[in-house]
Amino acid sequence: MKDNGVKDHKRLLLIDDDPNLILLVQDYLVFKGYEVMTAENGREALEVLAKEIPDMIICDVMMPEMDGYALVEHIRQDARTSWIPVLFLSAKGQSQDRVKGLSTGADVYMVKPFEPDELVAQVESSLKQANRLMQHPNKGAEANPKIQVPASVELTPTEFKVVQFVARGLANKEIADVMNVSQRTIESHVSNMLGKTGLHNRTELARWAIESSMA
Repeated sequence: MKDNGVKDHKRLLLIDDDPNLILLVQDYLVFKGYEVMTAENGREALEVLAKEIPDMIICDVMMPEMDGYALVEHIRQDARTSWIPVLFLSAKGQSQDRVKGLSTGADVYMVKPFEPDELVAQVESSLKQANRLMQHPNKGAEANPKIQVPASVELTPTEFKVVQFVARGLANKEIADVMNVSQRTIESHVSNMLGKTGLHNRTELARWAIESSMA
């Protein structure tokens, strides 16, 4: 018997270049009551998103043609999709890998191999949180009107430039092109700023920059 509640009529987009993993995860999620669309890489996922808007995205990180990082940056820059919760699946489990994934814009980072029940629990938790925000879109702003960052935080001149570009909605690769440095360098600056400020992702960095009149 399928559970009722947050899973009712919820559509997920599952993206992975491993057909065996796609089949296993899709079957398990369908069994748990979800509708599941699939794509083999980021570019195929964007084609799906142009026609359909899922309630959540589950995405592999390392994929051909367009990896998970590039896909999430596209998703976060599009007003149609920027709100969608994203769960990263990755074989890379080091701390820096998790930081990179979350700073790119993912909401959850899970390491392969994983337990199917844990995946379902993370999906359900993310959907419940998204549902609360949709039902009470202004509650968060009322309780915490501004991003809270310690007053002692100081950015280097380069970090200041980077966070201004982040606030303007530029992806890490675009910032790297403008500043004539590698994308890895920009990712390092973003990661450093997340560490300094205690913020969780690029979206919060952008809000902080805007609210602090840095952008």
